Amino acid sequence: MSAVMRLPGVLGIGLVWLYRLTLGALFPTTCKYHPSCSEYAIQALRRHEPRGLRPGPMIVYAIPIISQLETVMRHVLNWFHSNLGLTWAWSIVATTVVVRMLLVPLTIRQIHSTQSLQKHAPQMKEIQKKYKNDRQKQNEELMKFYRENKINPAAACLPMLLQLPVFIALYYTLKHFKFTGDLSFLHFIPSISAGTTAHWGGYVLLLVYVASQMASSLFMMTTVDKTQRTIFMVMPLVFVFVIARFPAGLVLYWVTTNLWTVGQGLITRRLVSRTPAPVLEKRSSRTPPKDDGSSGNGARGESPSAKPAPSGSQQPRQVRRKKKRTSRR
Repeated sequence: MSAVMRLPGVLGIGLVWLYRLTLGALFPTTCKYHPSCSEYAIQALRRHEPRGLRPGPMIVYAIPIISQLETVMRHVLNWFHSNLGLTWAWSIVATTVVVRMLLVPLTIRQIHSTQSLQKHAPQMKEIQKKYKNDRQKQNEELMKFYRENKINPAAACLPMLLQLPVFIALYYTLKHFKFTGDLSFLHFIPSISAGTTAHWGGYVLLLVYVASQMASSLFMMTTVDKTQRTIFMVMPLVFVFVIARFPAGLVLYWVTTNLWTVGQGLITRRLVSRTPAPVLEKRSSRTPPKDDGSSGNGARGESPSAKPAPSGSQQPRQVRRKKKRTSRR
């Protein structure tokens, strides 16, 4: 089976893992009810991929869409190469930058969604603990909580999902388009249309990919726990064996978008660090009732042991005075 035939299966498995590590991490109890979030989906994609790739209605409609995406990508790369005088490799870098700039509005929504998830994480954990034995009720309460607080968990995945058509278009462009001119990149990758492992420079590019993917994961997944963050750090080491089969230009696109994510994360952290006060105030206003209830401060205010002491000491004094007056009479 050719590499073109393997691409849909690889992308399908990648989408399943993407959902499991993003939205699946937010809704861990619903994974078994969604086939796209189940391990059976990955096994089905691996086992029945040749059957799914046979010509059918979906393939008939998908081929024109892919060819149109390929044509658009070819014109974009050719424009950067012909009008701006960039090499084909730097044209890919420029295309990646333009795509990420177009996704800036969605990225801002992603940042706001991440911040809101961080603010409401304690309340979400309380809901999960309260309804841990009733998964359906837990999901209903979580969705109700999202609507009341205007939280959109899917906003964190939109920038990644919208880059998938660009990724597919660039893959088929590098495979079918006959490039003319300089195909090298920084004099250590001889051809961006060749396989990544065809030259020693491709291995260097793979190392840069792993490092950039790990760094971008640190900035992207700030709301997950340590276990899920460890999974995100290990995933590039697993995907590197799949990406090694792709053309070097496709890995270059991936490295560029990862470096953009790292730079975007550095800027975001500086902007977020200026406004931590309201977040801390909201959290501190929510935490005191937990401390008062757990430490027993509220019980101290209501306990009669502190107030009856002075009242009991005043009553004997009044009784003594009455006794003295009666004795004088």
